[in-house]
Amino acid sequence: MFTRHYKVWPHELPKTMTLPKTSLFTNLEISARRFPDHTAIIFYDAPITYRRLLTEVEAMAGYLQSQGVQKGDRVLLYMQNSPQYVISYYAILRADAVVIPVNPMNRSAELEHYIADTGAHVCLAGQELEGFITPLLAETDLERVVVASYSTYIKPDTDLTLPAEVSAPAWCGDVPGLVSWEAAMAEARVPAEHTAGPDDLAVIPYSSGTTGAPKGCMHTHRSVMATAVHRVFWNLSTQNSVQLATLPFFHVTGMTGSMNGPIYCGATSVIMTRWDRTTASRLIERYKVTGWTNIVTMAVDFLSNPDIGQYDLTSLNMIGGGGAAMPVAVAEKLKKLTGLNYIEGYGLSETMAATHINPNANPKPQCLGIPVFDVDSRIIDVDTLEEKAPGETGEIVSNGPQVTKGYWNRPAETEAAFVEIDGKQFFRTGDLGYYDEDGYFFMVDRVKRMINASGFKVWPSEVEALMYRHPAIHEVCIISSPDPKRGETVKACIVLTPEAGGATTVEDITSWCKEQMAAYKVPAIVEFVDALPKSPTGKLMWRALQEQEWEARNKTV
Repeated sequence: MFTRHYKVWPHELPKTMTLPKTSLFTNLEISARRFPDHTAIIFYDAPITYRRLLTEVEAMAGYLQSQGVQKGDRVLLYMQNSPQYVISYYAILRADAVVIPVNPMNRSAELEHYIADTGAHVCLAGQELEGFITPLLAETDLERVVVASYSTYIKPDTDLTLPAEVSAPAWCGDVPGLVSWEAAMAEARVPAEHTAGPDDLAVIPYSSGTTGAPKGCMHTHRSVMATAVHRVFWNLSTQNSVQLATLPFFHVTGMTGSMNGPIYCGATSVIMTRWDRTTASRLIERYKVTGWTNIVTMAVDFLSNPDIGQYDLTSLNMIGGGGAAMPVAVAEKLKKLTGLNYIEGYGLSETMAATHINPNANPKPQCLGIPVFDVDSRIIDVDTLEEKAPGETGEIVSNGPQVTKGYWNRPAETEAAFVEIDGKQFFRTGDLGYYDEDGYFFMVDRVKRMINASGFKVWPSEVEALMYRHPAIHEVCIISSPDPKRGETVKACIVLTPEAGGATTVEDITSWCKEQMAAYKVPAIVEFVDALPKSPTGKLMWRALQEQEWEARNKTV
C-alpha cells in the first residue's frame, strides 16, 4: 500500500472510509426524508425541494418500468444539465436500470454505437437533441424516447440570461415513439420495489480512449458511491453547502462533484445548462455558492470578465477541478480575486472521477494531489512494469473502490487495462507521471501525447503552463508537427487576449519563449487562432488539432 502521503494527510479526516452498502438512489431517498423542504436544485432562479425531486424521480421511474425497463437494462440519458437530467438519472437508478450518460455533442451516427453497444431500448433526451435521436427509432432497436423541455422548469420572471436551449418553447410534437416529459410524468406511475444493491451496475460512462470506438466503463453503485462520498468528506460539505454546477453531468467530474455528492449530503446544486461567466458570477453572489468545481478554460474565462470585481464572491470556500493542469499564473489570479487556492484533482471515466485530490490545507501547484481514501497508486515502467522511485517518470496505476469493473462487452481490453501488483489489480491509466518525496503525484503527460524532437522529449502540458505566463496569451495548445530533420517539432496554437490582438507578433512570442524555456521546447511554429476546439466539458481537443496539423503538413510534402 502506498503510504508516503500520510504525512500530509488532512488531520481532520480518516485514512480509510467505510462506504454505505446501499444504492445511489437510496442517497436521494434518505436526503428527502431528512430535509424534505430543503432546496435540492436551483435552475435559473427556480428552486426544487428534495421532496419534489424524490416525487418526480418516483414518477419517472414508474413510467420507465411501464415501458418495459427491467433490472439491469441500459437506458440512454442524452441531455444537458437541467433538473430533468438529475430526475432522469435517479429515475433510471430507481427502476434498477443502468444509466448510459451520452455526450450531448454526439449526433445520430455516434448514437447508433451507444444503442447497439448497450442494447438500450429507451432514451431520455433534451428537446434540442430530439432531431438526432428520432431517426434511430426506425433504424435501431430503440423503441421509446422521452423528450424533455428545459423551459418548463425555469422561473418565468428570472432576470438571468438564458441559453437558447433553456428559453426555447416547450416541445409538443406528435411523433410515434416519442412522448413529452410532461405526458410521461402525468401518468403518475408507481414503480415496483427498488432492489438494486452496491454490486449491481449503476452507470456506464463512455471513454473515448485513444483508438477505435468509445468503450463503456462499467461502474457499480459501490464505485459511484465511493467518489460521491469521498468528495463530500474531503471538502467537508454539509446540507448547507451550495455547489455551482457548471461542468456537464454526463462527465464523471460534474456527475460526482455537482450532482451525486450534493445529493448524498442533502446540499444544494445551482445548475447551469451552458457556461456563461456573467451568469456564473451572479449565481455565486445571489445564492451564496460555497463550492465551484470547474476546469482551466472556465477559470480563464471567469477571470477575463472585466466586471468580475463588481460581484460578491466571498461565500466561496472551495474552488477546484481537474482535466488539465491549472497554470500557475491563472491560479494566482484566482487566489488574488477570491483568497482561495485552486484545489486540483485527478481521475478518469474509468475511476468515476477522483482517485487523487490535493489536501485543502497543503495544495501544490500543477499537482494531481495525493491518493484519497483507500486508494493505492503506484508509478510503473510502461514496458517492464517495474515500480519507479520518487521523482522517476512512469505510468500511473491505481487500485481503489472507485475503479471500474472493466469495459462493457470488451473482455480483451479489460484484461489489458489491468496489471497485478502485490496481489492486487491496478488500473493502467495511460498517463505518465511521478510522485515526490511527500507522496504528491504530478502529471507529465499522456503516454500518447509526448513530442519526440530529435530524441528530446517534450511534454506539451509543461510548455503550455510556461506560456500561460505571457501576458498576451489568453489560451494556448501545444501539439506536434512533422519535421524532416527532427522527426517532430513543437507547434503552439495561440488565442491572444483582446488587448494583444494586432499588437503581438509571432516573433514576440518566440523571443519570449527562448528566454523562458530550454531551446528544444521552444515552439518552432506559432499560429494565432481565433479559438481553440473544445469538448463539451471544456477540455482542449489537442488531438483534433494535432491530426489536422499532420494531415495538412503531409499533403504539402
